[in-house]
Amino acid sequence: MRKLIVAASVALAMMAGVAHAQERNLRIAFDVPYEPFEYKDENGELTGFEVELAEAMCEEMNANCEFVIQAWDGMIPGLLARKFDLIMSSMSITPERAERVLFSEPYYNTPGGWFGPESFNSDVTDMDAMEGKTVGVQRGTTMDTYVTENMGGIVNIKRYTTADDMVLDLEGQRLDVVFVDYPVGEQTVLTKEGFKEVGEPVKLGQGVGVAMRQRDTELAEEVNAALRTLKEDGTYDTIMEKYFAYDIKM
Repeated sequence: MRKLIVAASVALAMMAGVAHAQERNLRIAFDVPYEPFEYKDENGELTGFEVELAEAMCEEMNANCEFVIQAWDGMIPGLLARKFDLIMSSMSITPERAERVLFSEPYYNTPGGWFGPESFNSDVTDMDAMEGKTVGVQRGTTMDTYVTENMGGIVNIKRYTTADDMVLDLEGQRLDVVFVDYPVGEQTVLTKEGFKEVGEPVKLGQGVGVAMRQRDTELAEEVNAALRTLKEDGTYDTIMEKYFAYDIKM
């Protein structure tokens, strides 16, 4: 009888463990809008490449995921304050960020792109030609770091919380050019009349990863395993091809 009770207890514990694994709750943060990675469609629904990839990742992990909208400059502070559990919002892996958060393996990489009005004819790599120009970047991004380190003191750098605000100032002629994630420039600048690409794309950083708190090593292993599966079984490619005409996978 005692053996039966023990066996039943073990079985119940195993069932509870399975149920617990299936009931994992995760909160994932996105900076919106950052089209085509994360934005709201005409019905107000959150969508985009990273949103769909996150949905597939959560399904692979058997996780119940809540999506949270967070302004970019509050991303890492919000993660560390436990407002959410993961950042999946085009966060490039850098040594400075890696001192504060734990990154997954990179899941995509795109270059930075230069965009401006059709009347702009200066060479963005010629510092004499760029002197005094006003360049828009999104605050805290690798594009911000690149312009600050390579053009600081030569150009006027104007930093924005959202890409949309930056593009509005470009349209309003308050900026000469913007330096943004290339697909974002394609979607938010090149779709408007009177604008063009004004320089060659610039490869930056080590790619984009999911950011987590540094102690969440088990979660990072699960995220990495899920992303690898999505890349191997074709799910990643299916999502990517909805948003890009070129390969961004890492």
